[in-house]
Amino acid sequence: MKSLKIFSIIIMSLASGISAKAQINAEQVVTIGKNVLSMDDYMLAIQYFNQAIKAKPYLADPYFFRALAKLNLEDYKGAEADCNEAIERNKFKSEAYKLRGFARQQMGLDSLAVADYDEGLKHNPTEKYFLFYKGVALSSMHKNDEALETLNTLLRLYPRFEEGLAARASLNLQRQDTVAALEDVERSLKLNRSLINPYLIRADVESSRGNWDAALSDMEEAVRLRPEEPGLYINRAFLRYNTDNYLGAMSDYNYALQLDSENLAALFNRALLRFEVKDLINAEKDFSEVLRLNPKNFHALYNRGLVRLESADYKSALADFEAIAHRYPKFYPVYYAIAEAQRGLGNLKAVGANVNYAESLVRKYVANPESNPLDRPTIAAGTPRHADNAPEAADTEEDEIEVMNRFNQLVTMHEIPETELSYNEKIKGRVQDRNVMAEPEPLYSISFSAMPKSLGSTANYFRELDEFNRRKYISRQLYISHLGAGQTTPDYETLFKMTEDYTAAITGKGNNARPADRIARGIAYTMLKNYPAAIEDFDAVINTNPDMTVAYVARGVARYGDAMSQTDQRLAAGEMAMAAADFDTATRINPRLSFAWYDKGCLLYAQRDYSQAAECFSKAIAIDPEFGAAYFNRGLCHLSTGRKNEAFADLSRAGELGILPSYNILKRMK
Repeated sequence: MKSLKIFSIIIMSLASGISAKAQINAEQVVTIGKNVLSMDDYMLAIQYFNQAIKAKPYLADPYFFRALAKLNLEDYKGAEADCNEAIERNKFKSEAYKLRGFARQQMGLDSLAVADYDEGLKHNPTEKYFLFYKGVALSSMHKNDEALETLNTLLRLYPRFEEGLAARASLNLQRQDTVAALEDVERSLKLNRSLINPYLIRADVESSRGNWDAALSDMEEAVRLRPEEPGLYINRAFLRYNTDNYLGAMSDYNYALQLDSENLAALFNRALLRFEVKDLINAEKDFSEVLRLNPKNFHALYNRGLVRLESADYKSALADFEAIAHRYPKFYPVYYAIAEAQRGLGNLKAVGANVNYAESLVRKYVANPESNPLDRPTIAAGTPRHADNAPEAADTEEDEIEVMNRFNQLVTMHEIPETELSYNEKIKGRVQDRNVMAEPEPLYSISFSAMPKSLGSTANYFRELDEFNRRKYISRQLYISHLGAGQTTPDYETLFKMTEDYTAAITGKGNNARPADRIARGIAYTMLKNYPAAIEDFDAVINTNPDMTVAYVARGVARYGDAMSQTDQRLAAGEMAMAAADFDTATRINPRLSFAWYDKGCLLYAQRDYSQAAECFSKAIAIDPEFGAAYFNRGLCHLSTGRKNEAFADLSRAGELGILPSYNILKRMK
């Protein structure tokens, strides 16, 4: 995509009718919205597209790009509705069919998705992602022959398309052709070792063969690629359990529950493992928590009864077993369990009666299974994504012997991994490599929003900014805030209104406009990610006030944001250089301005100049020894240059100061 130059615009009130609409350049607003979309700020992007739609409701593009923003927010129904509007205005816009098909696919409406992809293929029969998404949708519908034909066509046209190879591998596994599946896995990994699905597919094959060590090796790679996914830790725990690494399995369940405290599979499996190692008190707690979250979980109720039985809490155990017998009166093992509970309570007559009843159920079943079926409760091994009109969830029935005699069966999240889809037409605008080990903490910026005090112990003091506020140059308070760090979504309507108010004040005074009004408008534009307009305001301030530190810091942040939104590397590099110069000027005027040193460090980190970035973070730490974000980012710099001991020390300190991702990285690196 060519570089998009954004010009300063004046967002006028839309409430004043047609005359106000005429004052908005809808195409220009869409351009700004696309740039904001490229920076993953979907809520703000939607606000810009809303403005364009109100001004020119007959345009297709604002609806299309708003649909893309909604898709990234997982509002699939809203994305579908906006695509309908875009297609109604331009039925030849093939990308709208692709996006609508993808949204429908995420809602399980695979047949409708296929219809959209077919419509797109009429216009472009060789388009890669129309074929890819169609193949995956057909696979989800279990139309395996059509899916294979589609994916074969895709890979004839694009033989090095690793995601297509992974999708065909998953399909072949579904078709029980493990040889073909593993061939595609190997080919896809040779092309791209950062894809997660090939590792999951191969782990599934190897675990089905009982090759636990090989399966575990692949699952380790999957966890490394997606450390924030609880299900992967549950699956790794299952494999560790089967290699007799109980401690490792317990650690994985614990960590999965740190990520998702109400994950039923992790709670259930941890309870089973605790039961097995005789940690009966905690096993009972876990089974009780599972039942709190899902009162109908038969296996949790049965196992809690067994735990209570072993703990000699016979009365509570009896209550659990009788509840099961009430729900499943022909589930014979529960009567043996009731007998044991009654024995513990000294009710010997009841013991014999329950044993005899269990044996009579078995005799009747053996004599005539069809007339005397036994209850066979099942356990859900996950909730697979379903095709059109399929049930909302599916139970996977276990082998009868397992159901009757073994209830401490560990469960995994998915038996066969699904093909993971991501919408390929996401607008890219960042110059840094997002596929890094961890994201650094973001810049500090001057803002109208205060940073929550719980985010760390950094003293948010900026002498010049304090002076600006104390003199009440503007009616609103300005803050130094950590971008994106736990802040609530800005009130965009208020920000748009602020730009209008300050524009009116600046225009009314002409050349005598106050610098404070331009500072305020520039900050509002920065929060709205209209960086060129913000830079223009800060330029005007600095031209007349060359020692105004607040303006240099604010312009540096705006230039950094503008650089990150550029797709042209030369333009991005130029903006980065000017941003660095602004932070340098700010620290020359005020050498103890820790935030300016920190922001320059973030800028250098984005350019992969890790040594210089670490020096800047060190200067920020020297000024403020409790600057948690600076420790964290310096730790990442050390990791990037192979200095493990220094990195661990910094990350540990950052964790102490409230930067929670530090602990995740320490765990992964150890």
